[in-house]
Amino acid sequence: MNNIRATLATVGRIAAPYFRSEDKWAGRGLLAAVILIELSLVAIDVLVNQWYSRFYNYLQDRNWDGFVWEVGVFIVLASASVALSVYQLYLNQWLQIRWRNWLTRHYLGEWLDSATHYRMQLKGDAADNPDQRITEDVKTFVEQTLTLGIGLLSAIVTLFSFVIILWGLSNAAPLHISGVDLAIPGYLVWGALVYAIFGTALTHWIGSPLVNLNFEQQRYEADFRFNLVRVRENSEQIALLDGERAERERLLHRFGFVVGNWYAIMSRTKRLTAFTTSYAQAAVIFPFILTAPAYFAGKIQLGGMVQTASAFGSVQKALSFFVSAYRSLAEWRAVVARLDGFEMSIASATQRPTQGEAIAIAPAAGSREIGLDQLLVKLPNGMPLVTAVDFTIGASERVLVTGPSGSGKSTLFRAIAGIWPFGNGTIAIPGQARLMMLPQRPYFPVGPLRDAIVYPAGRDVFKPGQIRDALVAVGLPKLAVRLEEDGHWNRMLSLGEQQRLGLARALLHKPDYLFLDEATASLDEPSEAQLYRLLREELPSTTIVSIGHRSTLEAFHTRNVALVRDGDLHVLKGVSEPASSEAR
Repeated sequence: MNNIRATLATVGRIAAPYFRSEDKWAGRGLLAAVILIELSLVAIDVLVNQWYSRFYNYLQDRNWDGFVWEVGVFIVLASASVALSVYQLYLNQWLQIRWRNWLTRHYLGEWLDSATHYRMQLKGDAADNPDQRITEDVKTFVEQTLTLGIGLLSAIVTLFSFVIILWGLSNAAPLHISGVDLAIPGYLVWGALVYAIFGTALTHWIGSPLVNLNFEQQRYEADFRFNLVRVRENSEQIALLDGERAERERLLHRFGFVVGNWYAIMSRTKRLTAFTTSYAQAAVIFPFILTAPAYFAGKIQLGGMVQTASAFGSVQKALSFFVSAYRSLAEWRAVVARLDGFEMSIASATQRPTQGEAIAIAPAAGSREIGLDQLLVKLPNGMPLVTAVDFTIGASERVLVTGPSGSGKSTLFRAIAGIWPFGNGTIAIPGQARLMMLPQRPYFPVGPLRDAIVYPAGRDVFKPGQIRDALVAVGLPKLAVRLEEDGHWNRMLSLGEQQRLGLARALLHKPDYLFLDEATASLDEPSEAQLYRLLREELPSTTIVSIGHRSTLEAFHTRNVALVRDGDLHVLKGVSEPASSEAR
């Protein structure tokens, strides 16, 4: 019972925001229409149940006129049922896509807000594939919530409608055993109730393991798909290392979890299906067995017997809602648990740590310097990594940061960018300053080259002529005629070309502070020198902070600093002031 309450509370928390959103009136209107149609369909079922009695009585009495009239009544009822069913499906699907559209936008907004997606990875919360949760899980949640919700409402309304009918029929057709009428008020209702309780209890006992099995199946499927994508994205490196055999074994190992869990689902589903199918088949004949003695004793007519069987079936079906929908309920609960976990991961990643337990990004009012005050950058496990007691980066400076691999240079850049939360201290950023980080392997969205270069700006922010000039300036004139060509540019271009393209992006955006994290490491030294001269000429007022290991980079910077080991920490310290004219 506690699990049911917890699940319903989670469903309410996930579903309610849509019906309070800017699309609430459309959503509420469509939901009301779907519910109203469902109630109308139940009303038609009640009319059809009454029709059974008249129709079969006319057949038994060989009443032609009555038979013809009831055929006409049936055509009207059937036509209304068909029309209502069609529009219910149409409106239901309309509500599904509107709800899914809002929920997808909502989750994308929270996931991609202020580097939440990155912090989720740092905390280890993104291993279970948020892509699947935003696509498949949202779709399944919306579909099954509506299907199961409307189905449950229909079962409740059907139960109340037909219990009244079945109670009256029980009194009209008393239980007849060995020539004796037994006066048991509403015995058919009690029979349906006992039958449904028995079936529901056994169904839950047999099928309860399906909840966890379905949860695990979705997790294994998502993990297998994610690793297939990883192979596709890194196909060149795998081919160069002749790693196909290792990848095949690794993928088959992961797929083995999919297969093994599926066999467990098959075994449990076989038992559940055997019972529920038998249960449904027995329900067809059970009311006839109960009413047959009264019929053959002449207590009721054929129409009353068929009407009783129909009413019994409706009551039994309503009471057995959880039996018939158990597999769907198991899948739905797994999806609810996954979306709940996704929301908890987002909440954990966006939760503000208490004062002193996180790096504070503060605006430096009236200053043109980036200041690091009592900064201590830590690893996610809490181990200290980098410290900077009182360090500033002035306007228009060109600073080279060096240090051994693993000393925390890139992590320091992430902290300055505001996406690394682990540590304490303050980073002061000049107000309205525009920062741009260029990593060693830049990111380009799949699509037209023009969009990839100007990212994250819109395609119309820069004119085609400006983009072509930037491409020519960084040594990629051949790409200047391919601006509208679609492509996966991280695959189509060499790493050196990607780094040139990243610098073209910097030339267009003209940031106030440009951080280059080995952003030219794949270029030869003459090309690297040429591009640094280009940055100096085209971005004279931009502060450039570079991470690099080549000694030749010193000539292009006005100040050199290094991360120097001091016990378990690396301390940011000044090294020298280059004398080369290249730095000026």
